[in-house]
Amino acid sequence: MNGPWTKLRGRVFPDHWSLLFGQIAFYSFVMVMISGVALMPFYEPSVDHVVYDGSYVPLRGVSMSEALESTLALTFDVRGGLLIRQVHHWASLLMVAAIMLHLLRLFFTGGFRRPRRMSWLVVFGLLIAALGACLTGTSLPDDMLSGSSLAVLDGVLQATPFIGTDLSALLFGGPFPGDVIARFYPLHVYVLPAVLVALFVAAAVLALKHGPAQFGGPGRKEDNVVGRPFAVAAVKSAGLFCFVAAVALLMGATATINPVWMYGPADPANASAGIGPAWYLAFLDGALRLAPGWEFVVWGRTFTLAILVPVAVCTLFLLLLAVYPFVEDWITGDRKNHHVLERPRNTPTRTGIGVAGIVFYGVLWAAAAADTMAVLFHTSVNALLHAFQVLLIVGPPIALVVTRRICISLQLSDHELAEHGLETGEIVRLPDGGYVERHRGLNRYRRWRLAGLVRTEPHTLPEGDPRISATRRFRSRLATYFDESHLTPPPDGRPLPPPADHEAIEQPPKADAEQPV
Repeated sequence: MNGPWTKLRGRVFPDHWSLLFGQIAFYSFVMVMISGVALMPFYEPSVDHVVYDGSYVPLRGVSMSEALESTLALTFDVRGGLLIRQVHHWASLLMVAAIMLHLLRLFFTGGFRRPRRMSWLVVFGLLIAALGACLTGTSLPDDMLSGSSLAVLDGVLQATPFIGTDLSALLFGGPFPGDVIARFYPLHVYVLPAVLVALFVAAAVLALKHGPAQFGGPGRKEDNVVGRPFAVAAVKSAGLFCFVAAVALLMGATATINPVWMYGPADPANASAGIGPAWYLAFLDGALRLAPGWEFVVWGRTFTLAILVPVAVCTLFLLLLAVYPFVEDWITGDRKNHHVLERPRNTPTRTGIGVAGIVFYGVLWAAAAADTMAVLFHTSVNALLHAFQVLLIVGPPIALVVTRRICISLQLSDHELAEHGLETGEIVRLPDGGYVERHRGLNRYRRWRLAGLVRTEPHTLPEGDPRISATRRFRSRLATYFDESHLTPPPDGRPLPPPADHEAIEQPPKADAEQPV
């Protein structure tokens, strides 16, 4: 028999810890689904006002929505309700964090190159859908914290030129606060979970179609996969699910998160003090804080750049993240399929770009907590914001240059280590009276790992040729900058080097199976 199950059982999968982030994201999503289904019967998605008369004494007699009342009843009156709520919340945060780490792993190892560019877009779509699910979910309790977040969202929508008022009315069902739960509830419970399921299925189908990518090593080439058999990988995957479930349950049982009873009911006239946005959306809030308060009037309408610029910058940042594989493909002109991953130090420019993006995101993320930092460090909020504004401009280019230099230095260190071996700290006196340090030779496998790569040939164009357009020359300069110090595995799968003098012959770690791509 040669059916799909037989083919799946015959596959092998690379065994590396960095390849597990996608599985962690999926298993966290499974925990979110299980806990979400358990919460559904007890939640009432309504903004109709009632007077609370439940178990939590400090809020008795307070007018609130049925959504918050049902959330409080679930928390204090349903056995295990608080645990399920917190498992649901923690598992969703684990899912978002795992997807972000998965994106970073794909970026820094070149896992987005052909033929996996579509997989990159699917993972990016997973991130956006997960952020949407988290945003809509945190708004459902209708407490003061979620109400403050929705007020910020309403302000951002209202600032959109010409259509801002209509967008706000469409989202909230009328003037703010409207009935946002009537719109967020079906999105959170039905639409976005269905989108996430579809994207996870698409990611799995693409992974099976293109085969797994693997890190380079002796005998590992673009046309084969060295790893563990399906049975071993399946057992390890099941164990990973148990671990993810245990972590979510442990965090839900021991770490309080989103204590809605402390915030009270939402009130458009008030805002929570001493709170900030969820960590995964903090970069948006930080962008709003760093934007200067500029505005201008055109045709009798006031346009505020304090909101338009941050929204445009964050949107552009996410768009650049989504299309980066295609931009790099256009710059380098690489049309080959790649199944071997790269070490970040071997692609200095890409790694520098990635670190620059992290610095940009990190400055925005940290700026969201500028008020809290000012209180903790007894300094001025304005001084902190000015410092973050400077860092936002000069930080990414500095990070790019410094990271490239560090990567190139690490490459030189690898070559020196492969050539001379490890320093032992033993000083030997020579017959002529001089002193040298004794070095211990590396085994052949590690020498290949450190120095078994080849340098990418730089792109060059003939000078003075009028047939070459300015765009093509600009692209060639970018390709030259990108390929500078770029190391790649040899196309012929270079074998292990011969043993060095006094070297103990040590075989590389062997996998259980090998499969051609």
